[in-house]
Amino acid sequence: MEGHAKITMLVCSLHLLSLVAAKVPAVIVFGDSSVDAGNNNFIQTIARSNFRPYGRDFEGGKATGRFCNGRIPTDFISEAFGLKPNVPPYLDPKYNISDFATGVTFASAATGYDNATSAVLSVIPLWKQLEYYKGFQKNLSAYLGESKAKEVIAEALHLMSLGTNDFLENYYTMPGRASQFTPQQYQIFLAGIAENFIRSLYALGARKISLGGLPPMGCLPLERTTNIVGGNDCVARFNNIALEFNDRLKNLTIKLNHELPELKLVFSNPYYILLNIIKKPELYGFESTSVACCATGMYEMGYACSRGQMFSCTDATKYVFWDSFHPTEKTNSIVAKYVVLRVLYPFLQ
Repeated sequence: MEGHAKITMLVCSLHLLSLVAAKVPAVIVFGDSSVDAGNNNFIQTIARSNFRPYGRDFEGGKATGRFCNGRIPTDFISEAFGLKPNVPPYLDPKYNISDFATGVTFASAATGYDNATSAVLSVIPLWKQLEYYKGFQKNLSAYLGESKAKEVIAEALHLMSLGTNDFLENYYTMPGRASQFTPQQYQIFLAGIAENFIRSLYALGARKISLGGLPPMGCLPLERTTNIVGGNDCVARFNNIALEFNDRLKNLTIKLNHELPELKLVFSNPYYILLNIIKKPELYGFESTSVACCATGMYEMGYACSRGQMFSCTDATKYVFWDSFHPTEKTNSIVAKYVVLRVLYPFLQ
């Protein structure tokens, strides 16, 4: 009962927030599968989810390319700011600048800060997302006029959500980076890329930026499934890496806010709210945390999720995770609301 009361309170609070949210005219998104709304549908990669059972709880039961049964966190954040309920992908030809003027995502599933991460599954690297953003700015200037476009960019909320793949898909899986860097050195390397990216956004006129932290990635069902020696519990090593890297990102936000005039940079940390959901699922109305809804729930994502869909759960709202790597729509909703109320609220003032 307590969990349902919490969620109801969050929904009411967000409704009130959305009434005064006109100060943010657009939500602009960079990152990986946590915030990719379907860009990977339009590139040559196997890192896709534009097929059932993905999207089965999305409006119209449509598999959009979101790695979820429904909406992703940035959809909920956009809606909380009084904008549209779904942030469209930049590469989808059915959208144009009139759609993107109030929200757009350049994110690409399976990417990371490190170019070597994006190369693993041939997805869009972060530098390319920045190039798309520059093109978007040109189109926005043509659409709104240069002065108005600059104003929109300055007031827009720029969201960054990536980093998990750099560790789980790259550093701890592929041979290259682990032979070049210790885990701590790799964190410093990635934080340097994050800093340069934020400085680039700032140089292009962005002033409101949310830097997303890592989740408790050792608790993803895929990692728990392979943690046989640890009794299928969360992998402490990966959670500790997430905590260390989040500390670096938090310190980076302090540094850049001090150095760059008029910058409002916040650190959006999903770690503790997600860990709380995983450790105390009954408070939020969940029943399953270690196994995902899709297929067997132990190791499948993407095409494997589709092939095994006859084994999928019937009610995703009882599951914290949709596939072995990604949360359900319900989890995304709770995390997004938490971040809006705890971190992003200054942008509403």
